[in-house]
Amino acid sequence: MKALTIGSAMIDTIAIIESSRIERMTMLNAETSFLLLAEGHKTEALEISTHTGGGAVNAAVAMARLGIDVSTLAKLGRDQRAEIVLSRLMQEGVSTRWLSRDERAATGAAVMISSHERNAAIFTFRGANTLLEDGDLKPDAFEVDLVHVSSLSNRSADRLPRILAEAKRTGAFLATNPGIRQLSSRGVTLQDALGDIDLLVVNKIEASALVPTIAGKVGEGGPPLGPDSEEPPSTLARQGLAGGGYHLSLRSFFTALRNAGARYVLVTDGSAGSFLADRERIRFCPAAPATVAGTAGAGDAYAATLATFLAEGRAPEDAMRAAALNSASVVGYIDTQGGLLGRAALDTALTSAGSKLAISQWRI
Repeated sequence: MKALTIGSAMIDTIAIIESSRIERMTMLNAETSFLLLAEGHKTEALEISTHTGGGAVNAAVAMARLGIDVSTLAKLGRDQRAEIVLSRLMQEGVSTRWLSRDERAATGAAVMISSHERNAAIFTFRGANTLLEDGDLKPDAFEVDLVHVSSLSNRSADRLPRILAEAKRTGAFLATNPGIRQLSSRGVTLQDALGDIDLLVVNKIEASALVPTIAGKVGEGGPPLGPDSEEPPSTLARQGLAGGGYHLSLRSFFTALRNAGARYVLVTDGSAGSFLADRERIRFCPAAPATVAGTAGAGDAYAATLATFLAEGRAPEDAMRAAALNSASVVGYIDTQGGLLGRAALDTALTSAGSKLAISQWRI
């Protein structure tokens, strides 16, 4: 199988700070915490390291390790950071044929501050990732079986309609994992194109950004996930999604996107697990056990693995389990790629997981 990943390429600098050296403030009435940095002071770090990252690069490395013939389409600057990205991709066997370089901006970079629960605070410089143009989307790049689109930055997000058209032209399985900024500013464009999307992947926060538009079309609220007597598998299943002053049950959210044409829709809920809906049923897979060193990259690993398995024609239940296991391996490392599993290792993990990752299902 051949694949193309589209999105961002970054250089990540990760600082690991011992919990006793940095204060954390947690809001009582919101699922939000803040790391407090002392102004004008040096803070000792346990480690500071540099790695390649970015949604397109992370997804490409994940697929390459699963044995997929994969290339990446992204925008780099003309700088040393670009050379590091190119070198890393070549080491992993990822084709760099469709990468382009632009002198108007430097290659994207991020600084991650990781402490306490290792859910890093991230400072992001998007740089050349914002400069993707129609001319960068060469038709030949889309002659593949799977097109995976990660978050697109700023003006690059305006290329989504062209990307969708090219993927549809070649008949590729199209998966997209947009970020919160893209959904907030261009969510209507994405929803209007759902009929061309095979797999939409969002986390709980990103899904909430779609709630106002959906609720405006189908109304608020909606039926629960399952019968009242059935214990919901997570807080998300019980409470549903809220955004912009609107509320939707999880079932209504999935039903609306299904009716709009989406083939598969996935909503991830962190350590609780994930929900995958198709046109017949909703499935829930719990998260695989993990010792967390860093959460960055877990979403990219899940999305890329799920898209690969579904595009190969694997059963949704196997695809969810494989994605859960690969993302659990990723969070055992501080960077976004160190824990990505090869095909043989993932197949072994799938066999060992067995009933430990039991799938719950509900008909839509």
